[in-house]
Amino acid sequence: MRCYPVVNFQSMKALRCGLTLVRHGETQYNKEGLLQGQAIDSPLSETGLQQAEAAGRYLKDVKFSNVFVSDMLRAQQTAKTIMKRNSSCSGLQMMSDPLLKEKSFGIAEGGRVQDLKEMAKAAGQSFPGFTPPNGETQEQVKERVKEFMEKMLQHIGDEHWHRRGEDETSLSAVAETSPVEGKPDDGVRGVPVHALVVTHGAYMCVAVRYFVEELHCSLPPGSDKAHMFSLSPNTGLCRFILTLSKEDDRFKLSEIRCVFVHRGDHVKL
Repeated sequence: MRCYPVVNFQSMKALRCGLTLVRHGETQYNKEGLLQGQAIDSPLSETGLQQAEAAGRYLKDVKFSNVFVSDMLRAQQTAKTIMKRNSSCSGLQMMSDPLLKEKSFGIAEGGRVQDLKEMAKAAGQSFPGFTPPNGETQEQVKERVKEFMEKMLQHIGDEHWHRRGEDETSLSAVAETSPVEGKPDDGVRGVPVHALVVTHGAYMCVAVRYFVEELHCSLPPGSDKAHMFSLSPNTGLCRFILTLSKEDDRFKLSEIRCVFVHRGDHVKL
């Protein structure tokens, strides 16, 4: 008879947390190929409302413990629609945060995306890394991503640190990565803490690149970085698994793993 050591999960010094990023639904500006950025706070189009409803139906049985959202209207409408459909969100408070705003495109806001691409080409730079006059640089957006991540980690740690060990498969010595089966709860089955973050396309591009290039996020087998760093579709989903540790009363990210990026199955349902 083979014996296994008894593991006291409550003594574990780590907490595993799911993070699902969602891009807002379509607006009329998206439909017409126009830039919104920060100056234009447009609502969802009829198609965008349908996409948000579809995302809500897709995620309806996925358990969330926290919801963070950009303070812009299109993201707020998307988050509220998802929460309305979700069985675990009835008692949750949606936390609005300007750190999740879309990238500012400066003088290009309100104009065509194609015009911005031509501005970038004329300047000898690539899109979307190009910064038009009065716009935010990629580095400035990345600093907002870093600030939000730090803020979120402290909030989640303060609220949920006592729950470490509830997900026994995450911290055991023989833990295996959950299979990705194309299901809404891929990667977060049994995970006790799961944050829903509703934000914007260009912001998500910067966030994913930061996770991969600077936080050394582990990627799914066969991942293509060109796809990883591409623009997510409206209400596209990206999911990561974070492992938090605690040092001197501060919570730190000790590991990050990507489950999937830019999933849009729900829009096709």
